[in-house]
Amino acid sequence: MAITERISKPYSLDLQFRGSIEGLTYIDRKTQRSLCYYFGGIPYALPPIGPFRFKKPRPLPACYRYGTRANPGRFTGGCGVCPQPGNDPSNWDEDCLQLNVWIPSGWPPSTGWPVLFWIHGGFLQFGEPGSLDPCAMLSETGCKAIIVTPGYRLNILGFLASPELLDAGCDIDANNGFWDQRLALEWTWKNINYFGGDASNITIGGYSAGSHSTFQQLAYDLGVPDDKAIARRALMLSNGPGMQPKSMDDAQLQFDEFMRALQIPFTMTPGEKLATLRALDPKTLIDATNNMKYHQFRGVTDDAFIRHGLLNELDAGLFAERMKRRGFKLLMGECRDEHFVYGEWRKPNNSYESVFQRLQADYPLAACKALMEHYFPERRLPVHFRDWQDAFGYIYADIQIHHLERGMANALVQHGAGDLLYRYRVEWRAQCCDKSWPREFGVTHGTDMTSIWFWGDGERLSIKEKALVKKGFHEQFARFVTGQEVEWGTKHALDLRTLKPDGTIEFEKDKWLGEGLKVWDILKMVGATGNPTVPKL
Repeated sequence: MAITERISKPYSLDLQFRGSIEGLTYIDRKTQRSLCYYFGGIPYALPPIGPFRFKKPRPLPACYRYGTRANPGRFTGGCGVCPQPGNDPSNWDEDCLQLNVWIPSGWPPSTGWPVLFWIHGGFLQFGEPGSLDPCAMLSETGCKAIIVTPGYRLNILGFLASPELLDAGCDIDANNGFWDQRLALEWTWKNINYFGGDASNITIGGYSAGSHSTFQQLAYDLGVPDDKAIARRALMLSNGPGMQPKSMDDAQLQFDEFMRALQIPFTMTPGEKLATLRALDPKTLIDATNNMKYHQFRGVTDDAFIRHGLLNELDAGLFAERMKRRGFKLLMGECRDEHFVYGEWRKPNNSYESVFQRLQADYPLAACKALMEHYFPERRLPVHFRDWQDAFGYIYADIQIHHLERGMANALVQHGAGDLLYRYRVEWRAQCCDKSWPREFGVTHGTDMTSIWFWGDGERLSIKEKALVKKGFHEQFARFVTGQEVEWGTKHALDLRTLKPDGTIEFEKDKWLGEGLKVWDILKMVGATGNPTVPKL
């Protein structure tokens, strides 16, 4: 059902001690049937602005109320859009720590609605939770769950790190974007019962950088005592664990380059540098990153949110052990042609040296050197790539998705958690994808969000396509999200449930597994350790 075929009217909800709020009921224009309920822009933390920029999010006070019966808090819009590249600054709002809540219509189960905590993607540099439209899915399919979509800080605002500032005792934290997500997840756990949800039946999920975020949230959640664990399942769609994030030493190199881009004198004290950064407007900060070598601000290995040796933890069986103890299930997979979209993000120039430099924006130097040696041992372009830019797209997709999700899956299976794992591959796309992706991109990154997982995600699927999607994936997807037993159909945990180009389902061996494990073994040995050196090949 396309978004133009629905109308809305106010919908009020009593959150007990949190007060009263007003959202929307979405209604089918033709039949007048209620489709779902929506609340947009509900704060889960205090504003991260002014002196609180670059700090961990602050929880709402225990006495915080969203409104009263006489004057309910009105949440009919959306979340603030974190300042980001490629977006109109007039849409920005640094006060972005809010979330949207979608609720199925009708009576919830006796235990409450299952909950899907969904993290948006965008390379951790851009995106916002309002891009998701699950209305048709909630009203037309068996996936009846409350969907919570949090905003979180991105790019420089969410992932600035500097040991220089930390060592000087400055009031700053690393990995704030991930801390934002965690606080939003804790808010959901504590408050979702007021919306009719079941806090004991939460799935964490995400797409692209949202999937990578899901891994980081899973890693954090598996590290807390069992009685404080929140999630029961995870969806990692079109992204994997990634390699070990950069070290704090690498983060300082990026911070120093950022200071040069802003023309902030190195003679300033750490406290003066931080005060200057907090005084600058967001556009100045974002613009300064555009011409940097290290322009991607991502998670860092700080031993607070992100532990050292995450890939080694997987290989050693720690993840599998904790997942088995909790019965934690994971659904993960990929699209056939991910590389087309990945190759477009901050595309390098057409040379070996440019590809090497571009990779360093995301990954530790030692890992970049290892990748270049693996893919281009003779420093020449292999014949199966059109040019160096084409090669970059394939490598980027391999590391973000294909190879490292295989390494993770294999580690879980080797340590006895295979019965908790469901793997997929998508080689088909719906016709409505032509609006957003060139046909020559094929089944590229993002097409399955529209084609499959969110039942059109605001676009229209044909009757034939809906039947295909339901049989191919969505029926089992709904069972997974709602906590029911899944009938995946594969014979071995490392096999793939694949939606083929003709719309049929095949259960097949993973013929890409060997290459994925080879790269996994290379990269787990060159994580974020040691001091960065001058990049030479």
